[in-house]
Amino acid sequence: MAETRHQDVRVSATQRWSMLGLGVFAQAAGALFSNAPAFLLPTLVGDHGMELSQAGLLVAAPTVGFLVSLIAWGVVVDRIGERRVLVAGMAVTGLASAGAAISSSFAMLGGFLLIGGMAASSANAASGRVVVGWFPPARRGLAMGIRQMAIPLGVAVAALTVPRIAESHGVGWALVLPAAVTSIAAVTCLFVVDPPRPARSAAQDSGLLDNPYRESSVLWRIHGVSVILVVPQYVVWTFALLWLMADRGWSAGSAGVLIAVTQLLAAAGRIAAGALSDRVGSRMRPLRWVAMAAAASMGALALTDWLNSPLAVILLVLASVITVADNGLAFTAVAEIAGPYWSGRALGAQNTSQYLAASLVPPVFGAVIGVVGFPLTFAVTALFPVGAVPLVPKDRPGRQ
Repeated sequence: MAETRHQDVRVSATQRWSMLGLGVFAQAAGALFSNAPAFLLPTLVGDHGMELSQAGLLVAAPTVGFLVSLIAWGVVVDRIGERRVLVAGMAVTGLASAGAAISSSFAMLGGFLLIGGMAASSANAASGRVVVGWFPPARRGLAMGIRQMAIPLGVAVAALTVPRIAESHGVGWALVLPAAVTSIAAVTCLFVVDPPRPARSAAQDSGLLDNPYRESSVLWRIHGVSVILVVPQYVVWTFALLWLMADRGWSAGSAGVLIAVTQLLAAAGRIAAGALSDRVGSRMRPLRWVAMAAAASMGALALTDWLNSPLAVILLVLASVITVADNGLAFTAVAEIAGPYWSGRALGAQNTSQYLAASLVPPVFGAVIGVVGFPLTFAVTALFPVGAVPLVPKDRPGRQ
């Protein structure tokens, strides 16, 4: 049982990095599934005649699934361990993706996307705990940055494949890829080894079972900052393809390649942010710097788009990289502060609050774009990270 795992377990560097690799794959598979619908927008709007706000509801379905299940998965992870959760979650995601691929109506498609999102969220808390559990604090920022790389990596794969498949073969065939990848992830997660942690009796004596939310407001503030910073991230992620094609006249293939390259750069940015946090010995100072940079990049994107400058495409790439760099920093801090017996729930709460905001972005900002256009929407989006800067708390020692 997870409660009896002992802390004094020696592990080689190869084993440690292998666990990280498995966690990255599981997270990337879940990200591929949950972000694939965003790249169906041109097909849904252009070929099927859906309103952008209606198509945005389909895009948001996996995010809503994440929203309603993250804390529950966190509780399960705290109780039964990471491997079982990852295997079960990826298997159900694969089945849901297959169901979405053969759906005969948009209502059925939305339902399977919702179920798949509920299952895919298992990787968020479980893979995060694998990283925090197997890596020492001095390397944890880098390791978590690599783990967070999985999300833009999954988005990059979706950007390269989904628009082209949907354009040439339809929505159903475009969803076969995430079905296959998540099914493979379920099999590979059988090789995950749960990280060590103190026995429950020892954890009781050291205070690790105490509720960290009652000790201070730090976790609440990190959750709040992350909610605010997820808005520009999802505005860029959701509407970049549509913006490039509708406003800039790019083809689906060319736009998909640019977004894929952008996501790979974003992955590198997350690794760099994590490594920086290890180097400066702080998660919160780099988080504050990222919020300031996100505000500046979104503001510059709004201005250059309003001026119809070709620099707008470059600013879109820059904003895409910056707006995702905060995730690993906040995720690592939450897990460290919560400790091994609360990190599953705390990470679930962290992601739930983020996905609550993220689920509203496609329909709400899709409607806003339809009324005021892209430049003003980008300008409004820049105000969110401005508001996040003063809310970033000071660093607090973690519960090991």
